[in-house]
Amino acid sequence: MNYRRHLLRTLHFLLCCHALPVLAHKASDSYLVLEVSGSEVKGQWDIALRDIDFALGLDADGNGEITWGELRARHADIADWALARLSVRRGGACQLRVADHLVDTHSDGAYAVLRLAGECPRADGELRLDYRLLFELDALHRGLLRLRFDGTAHAAVFAPDRAEQRFVAGQSSRLAQFGQYLVEGIWHIWIGFDHILFLLALLLPAVLVHEHGNWRGVRRFRDALREVLWVVTAFTVAHSITLSLAALGLVQLPSRLVESAIAASVVLAAANNLKPVVEGRRWLVAFAFGLIHGFGFASVLAELGLPRQALVLSLLGFNVGVEIGQLAIVAVFLPLAYRLRNTAFYRRGVFVGGSLATLAMATIWLLERAFDLKLIGT
Repeated sequence: MNYRRHLLRTLHFLLCCHALPVLAHKASDSYLVLEVSGSEVKGQWDIALRDIDFALGLDADGNGEITWGELRARHADIADWALARLSVRRGGACQLRVADHLVDTHSDGAYAVLRLAGECPRADGELRLDYRLLFELDALHRGLLRLRFDGTAHAAVFAPDRAEQRFVAGQSSRLAQFGQYLVEGIWHIWIGFDHILFLLALLLPAVLVHEHGNWRGVRRFRDALREVLWVVTAFTVAHSITLSLAALGLVQLPSRLVESAIAASVVLAAANNLKPVVEGRRWLVAFAFGLIHGFGFASVLAELGLPRQALVLSLLGFNVGVEIGQLAIVAVFLPLAYRLRNTAFYRRGVFVGGSLATLAMATIWLLERAFDLKLIGT
């Protein structure tokens, strides 16, 4: 009974998480590009209009659309709000100002572009950046930094637990950069709800065998473990290929096409559980659709615009992080599922019920993404 309770709690938690951000795959990010040379600071800060609207309320007429006029009327408020949440220090606080306001489009929508300029008290010594944008409103928000500091390139990710970071002129820690993106890989698999749901749809039948139109439990744990390792490895290899190609700018696909295809992959994986078409080689399904999921993972890295050398290291760390995140899911789910594999609770409640719930959720995602609908409020 304890195993049932633990498995139910695990699935309930994951499915409740999936119900939150139905529309978007990509989490909230801003893109900060800074060049600090001596005492001079120049840069650009791209912040999603939806995030600014959430914090400040840009939609004056309430029609659900933000016009250039509405944005322009709040330029001063936006600048004050953003600069209050970014501190640059070199020998003391650097005086920053917004030199210009523009608008740009990223893969997930429109962004306000703040052109930054400023002066620091000193032209030497370490650089300290303190980033606090949206953390009080959204703990999932990340600030993606590309920095050129006295001729040396750096990359970093700001998070609530990494809001303040320090840089030394002429020093760039590859190990620290790898570690940051490893953590981000783990984080993004856990908030990449459609990726998790796809993985779970493939894991649900891993402890079962389909024979003569019926499902029965596998005889040995190692049989289920081997199946799961094939699935996870195939998914990892596939998304690593396309993530690398997309992030390096070698292959680009429209965001709506990628997000729709990811939703379709979840639909097909869940439907295959209810009416098996592909049996025994689910790793092939994982590999085929993993190629599509890789383009989804790439969105967070491709827009960073990192120098190629830094991007390769970031990709490696991110991929390792995603793999660790997936294995954490497997480590929690598989032992519980194996223990309950021969019970009606698992076969009907977890396997059939979970597949039906996954199919329903993914179908909503597919309709919203393919036809630009809003079926469930977010």
